[in-house]
Amino acid sequence: MADGGEGTLDAVLAAVGNAGSRRHMSVCGANGKPVDASYGILDSPAGTTAVIEAAQVVGITDRDGMSIDVGRRTTRGVGELVVALLDQGVRRFMVGLGGSSTNDGGAGLLAALGMALRDAAGREVGPGPEGLAALSHVDASALAPRLADCAITIMSDVNNPLTGEHGATAIFGPQKGVSAAQVRRYDDTIAHFAERAELTVGRRAANAPGAGAAGGLGFALQLLGGTFHSGAAVVADLVGLDAALAGADWAITGEGRSDAQTLLRKAPFVVAERARAHSVPVTLISGAVDAEALPALGRYFTGCFGLPNGPASLEACIGGAEELLADRAEQVARVLDTARAARR
Repeated sequence: MADGGEGTLDAVLAAVGNAGSRRHMSVCGANGKPVDASYGILDSPAGTTAVIEAAQVVGITDRDGMSIDVGRRTTRGVGELVVALLDQGVRRFMVGLGGSSTNDGGAGLLAALGMALRDAAGREVGPGPEGLAALSHVDASALAPRLADCAITIMSDVNNPLTGEHGATAIFGPQKGVSAAQVRRYDDTIAHFAERAELTVGRRAANAPGAGAAGGLGFALQLLGGTFHSGAAVVADLVGLDAALAGADWAITGEGRSDAQTLLRKAPFVVAERARAHSVPVTLISGAVDAEALPALGRYFTGCFGLPNGPASLEACIGGAEELLADRAEQVARVLDTARAARR
């Protein structure tokens, strides 16, 4: 399972089997330096579809990409990947959002696709929040005309708007390095950029569900005509989750860290929702579980378990993740065996 963030490409390719292939391309990462990004190509009667996972280009787990201030990170590399695929004749895209290190409102992607971002003197400004602070006007006349022929499926695990108290900067910015003092300033900057972009493109998207995903990349893709979907629901359908749940005794799901945001239709929540429709209990096994969120999580999951058995450093947990996961899964399986035996 996946929900648009890390692992989405793997999940989609596993689901389609021989109908898909993994490819690689060098594009600029969040810090402007080259990264080797994986993407997928799917063959279908409807035509070739490219699967792009934003985290492959501007992932929050990329230490090099995170090495510069969030104010200078951009999604330009995602746009470079789209341009290259357009050059290859691709017109159908599935774009997974989640796990990004950027907070640029998708300005980097739009700039790579031909949108000009200029200050009052007509000089080009950078597409990161710091550069956009000087933005005066936007010119979309050179925006790739081929985009009009594209079908873009946006896969996201959040439905936040672009700006405001529930927007990209306020909710997700701090985990990317946006300080408390920068939140209001960056949010105002992104709002100004969005207003200018909407006027020049002739489409509104800032308040659309999912516009705030991936630091605003969801806004840029919807501005281009992309359609927003629950990433977890798309992947669940592809992998045949409902068929797997039919007649099952128990479902086990998990993620890196489970907290209140898990209930915002992230992968474990969608698994729990579909499991409930099949009257199948579902247990959560995650790298960590926020204790404060346990009451809310408990309404959807029959047991929530974190991996570490005791105090451990993050490095030790990452290094021993496979063994920790196997150990915790075994303990859950023992509970299932006991329940089965009790029913006999």
